[in-house]
Amino acid sequence: MRIGILGTGDVGRVLGSGLVSLGHEVKIGSRTPQKPEVKEWLKAAGPKASAGSFAEAAAFGEMAVLATLWIGTENAIKLAGPQKLAGKMVIDTTNPLDFSTGTPRLSVGPTDSAGETVQRWLPQSRVVKAFNHVGNAHFIKPQFPDGPPTMFICGNEESAKKIVSGLLEAFGWAVIDIGGIEGSRLLEPLAMLWILYGFRTSTWSHAFKLLRR
Repeated sequence: MRIGILGTGDVGRVLGSGLVSLGHEVKIGSRTPQKPEVKEWLKAAGPKASAGSFAEAAAFGEMAVLATLWIGTENAIKLAGPQKLAGKMVIDTTNPLDFSTGTPRLSVGPTDSAGETVQRWLPQSRVVKAFNHVGNAHFIKPQFPDGPPTMFICGNEESAKKIVSGLLEAFGWAVIDIGGIEGSRLLEPLAMLWILYGFRTSTWSHAFKLLRR
C-alpha cells in the first residue's frame, strides 16, 4: 500500500519506518522536506521511503496519516488539499494540547474532540483515531512484561477501522474499537492521563491494557 504521512516529527518518522518495515511505500510530507532529520530518516528507511510537500504526500497515499502538532493541523490539511484525501482512510494521531499555562491541557472538549474536528475538515475522508494515547517509542512492536498493550481506536466507517486494526496488529498491538469518531472525546482525555502520569513520574515507558476475565 502507498501511505502518505502529513508531518515529519518524531511521530511521523517512527510510523513511517514501521510502515516501511511492513513492506508499504511511504512518503512523508512537510513544509520543509529537505530538513536534516528528514534526510537522515530517508537514508535509514530505504528505497520504499520518500519525502515531499504536504500536497505531494496526500496525493501519493492510498491512505494517509495525520501526524502533526495540533496547532499546525488545520493548516497542514489546507496545504495538503482535502480533495487529495477524499475517499481515503486518514489515521488521526493528534491530541489538541495547549501548553500556554505550562502544564498541558486539552483545548477541545468535552463535547467535541480533535478527531471530530479532523473529520469535519475532511468530510469526504474516512478518519480513524489511533496512536494518540501512547508515546511514539512504543508504536512499533511494544514490549511490556504483561504482554501487548491495548490500542483503542474509533471512527465512523467499519471497513476503515478493520484495515487500521490490521496494521496495528501487525505492529504488535491488541486493538479495541470503541465506536464512532465521537469516541475521540474519550481517547484524547486518555492521552492526557498518559501524559500527566509521565510528568508526575518522569517516565514515559507506560501504556494502557484492557483486562478481561
